[in-house]
This record gives sequence, C-alpha cells and structure tokens, in this order.
Amino acid sequence: MRVNGAWLPRAWARRRMFVLVEMVDTVRIPPWQFERKLNDSIAEELNKKLANKVVYNVGLCICLFDITKLEDAYVFPGDGASHTKVHFRYVVFHPFLDEILIGKIKGCSPEVSLGFFDDILIPPESLQQPAKFDETEQVWVWEYETEEGAHDLYMDTGEEIRFRVVDESFVDTSPTGPSSAEAASSSEELPKKEAPYTLVGSISEPGLGLLSWWTSN
Repeated sequence: MRVNGAWLPRAWARRRMFVLVEMVDTVRIPPWQFERKLNDSIAEELNKKLANKVVYNVGLCICLFDITKLEDAYVFPGDGASHTKVHFRYVVFHPFLDEILIGKIKGCSPEVSLGFFDDILIPPESLQQPAKFDETEQVWVWEYETEEGAHDLYMDTGEEIRFRVVDESFVDTSPTGPSSAEAASSSEELPKKEAPYTLVGSISEPGLGLLSWWTSN
C-alpha cells in the first residue's frame, strides 16, 4: 500500500513533523538580479536549490522560514556574480519516531508500499491483523472479527489513513564515479534508483488505519 504523504497543515509550526533546521550556505546572485532586494534574491535562490529536496540525515526540505545572518558579499575575478555566505532556517519534513501522521493511500501491491513524498512504507506485518491481499481488487483487506463473524474492511486508494512512524532510512544518493565493473555492465542494465529518504509506518494498533474505521456514529 502506498500513502500519498502527510498533509502540510496550515499551522505547520505547531506540528512536530515539520522542524526548523539551521543551515549555512554560500549563495550566488547573478548581476541581472542586483537591482532586486538582496534578501529576496537570496530567498529565491535558496528555495530553487532546496525546496522539495532531501538533505541527507536532515529530511525533506519544504520552504525557507527566515534568513538570520548575511555575511559580506564577494565578487570573484572572472565572475560578475556576488557570493554571500548566508545563515538561515529552513522548514523540513522530518517526523520523529512514534509520531502519528495522516495521509492518503496512493496504491497497493502484494508487497505493500505506503508513500507526502511517495516513500512512506507500511509492510504487510504492520497492518491491522488478520490482513489479506485481494488480487482481484488489488487492495489490502482487514478481516475484522465481530460476534456475527468476519467483515472485510477494504483499504481503498484515496482513503485517508492514520499511521505511526516506526522507522526511517536515509540513503546518500550523491553522484559517484562508476567502478570498472559497473562501467562494464552499464550498457547492460541501469542501477535501481533508491529513495533518499524513506519512512516505515505501522497501523497495527487500535485507532490506526483508515479514518472511516474509527468514525463514531
């Protein structure tokens, strides 16, 4: 099952899944932007570079929060642009372990992959049990036991789902030079692209799973 990520709430600063991270970077501003306010140009360049990108061991960058300090700007020989060292805070999606999030089911498969940035995974053993995969409908089903017998509760695509974050994984996807063996086999097959940041979720406890399951009448 694939969850189409956690929502970006209006009052995101009140939610732990979004954190402010202090960063430092040198920003290059080309000459044709000199007529603009420096802070505006820097904010635009930082968002171009970081927004919707995963920073290793930090999380998924969302947007610039503020600029805290500007150091002196320099123009280097042969380059008419200005280069400014900038201290700033950035909004980053990085939920803590055991945090409860809400998303939407994006898709299902027998292996179960749940995934805001398409990389939130819920393995089969972390679903409400007993669970089965319906090959015809291509969805996972919770076989909910009642006094009248079992009822099949389908986890359909597009349904809102509440899950607990139980693990995370960062992969360094920075480009590296191929080894001789990789170069020899590059013409045969392309390496599988890994997700730079993955969350593992669980819905195997009361109150978790589809929101419609727990709606009171």
